[in-house]
Amino acid sequence: MTITVIFVYLAIVIAIGALSHRLFRGTGEDYFVATRTIGPFILLMSLFGTNMTAFALLGASGEAYHAGIGVFSLMASSSALIIPSVFFFIGTRLWWLGKKHGYITQVQYFRERWDSDRLGLALFIVLVGLVIPYLLIGVMAGGLTLSQITEGQIPEWLGGLVVCGVVLTYVSSSGLRATAWVNTFQTLVFMLLGAVAFVFIIRKLGSISAAMALVAESHPELLIRGELISPVKLLTYTCIPLSVGMFPHMFMHWLSARRAESFRYPLVFYPVCIAAVWVPSVLLGIMGRIDFPELKGAAANSVLVKMIGLYAPEVLAGLLGAGVLAAVMSSLDSQFLALGSMFTEDILKHYRFHNRMTEKQQVLAGRLFVIAVVLLIYVLSLVAERSIFKLGVWSFTGFASLFPVVAAALFWKRSTKYGALGSVLSVVVLWSYFFMRGWESPGYTVGGTGVMAVAVILPVSALVMVVVSLLTRPPEQSIIEKFFPR
Repeated sequence: MTITVIFVYLAIVIAIGALSHRLFRGTGEDYFVATRTIGPFILLMSLFGTNMTAFALLGASGEAYHAGIGVFSLMASSSALIIPSVFFFIGTRLWWLGKKHGYITQVQYFRERWDSDRLGLALFIVLVGLVIPYLLIGVMAGGLTLSQITEGQIPEWLGGLVVCGVVLTYVSSSGLRATAWVNTFQTLVFMLLGAVAFVFIIRKLGSISAAMALVAESHPELLIRGELISPVKLLTYTCIPLSVGMFPHMFMHWLSARRAESFRYPLVFYPVCIAAVWVPSVLLGIMGRIDFPELKGAAANSVLVKMIGLYAPEVLAGLLGAGVLAAVMSSLDSQFLALGSMFTEDILKHYRFHNRMTEKQQVLAGRLFVIAVVLLIYVLSLVAERSIFKLGVWSFTGFASLFPVVAAALFWKRSTKYGALGSVLSVVVLWSYFFMRGWESPGYTVGGTGVMAVAVILPVSALVMVVVSLLTRPPEQSIIEKFFPR
């Protein structure tokens, strides 16, 4: 019965994608940014659903299983303040520039802002590279969820394959409109079913106070900050939400807005949505120590699904499993589409390969590029044994460290292409170094001080941007007039 419920849900998702195809206008702008017609409610749901990945459900609950209630303060509380601010100061400005100049991808904007093909190509490579661990989170979580919720009837390798196949199916049908419609449905599903799972499990345990009392008896350290999360680590984690400013898939959704007023709902209600997802995930992760006390390392990624399987009957377990899949797929779809749009617009069209290709061949080439990336991610998901939470943090670290690039592009006229290139290069070098150190030691912090790598890479990136820009020739006046009109 559980398998039946999940596959019915997946069929509904594909049907919504097919329904959206009826409005498809057959143009590149419609495929990649839905002809900039997305209203406030769908924009809120698609932005939130895209950003709330398995990192927030499986990752947060798995990390809370080990580190306790302080996990909520690591990401959720700072995100509730910083992400809406990024929407307001960065998203609305990029929307206006994208609409005015017809941009579809980040790389197009940065390339023209600093009049540099070299910078555009470097950013394409770096952004695609940083999306890979983000995609890996989703594929790993999809396979894990289907395997756990069906008690191994669907193995992890097949579960990941099914999730990839479903997402590619509806994304290919009509692009961003299908993605936005499906994201709206899936965001409502995982928020509603997450609340249902929380209430149902709490009732089975007696009450929140009863469940917390059981945790306090056996693992009191999970209910206080203690030594599990140091103040320095907590402080430096506040840099991570800046990653939203450089996500290619978030940029794509910003450009899809009908008008500036469409950002009103995301600005007001995004913090509420964060609380609705993170609070149950963190608390259920802590409560998982009651029934599953022996999970080690990355095995804690499955604690939420294990709790659902233990306390929910088959039909409800299937529905709740579908809710977790909704969170997984609502991010994968936007990321797949963003990669396809970047390859088509920033490589094929910009370097004029499209002159030798028909429109259909260009679209096909973009889809083949996405499929190749998906196959790479799928293979990596079969061998990766890392915490979903920590993989997400490394991906976010890279994007957050690039934030000075978009801030300088929007607010500093004197910034130069050499400053931007230097900033990007500093991020690549430092991120690679810290990532290798962290891969060898999963709990790695800079010098063992509790300072996260992002707290070093981000200021270095900003410093390089400022120093190199001041040492190099200012941009042409025509560029300034184009991007900073009176």
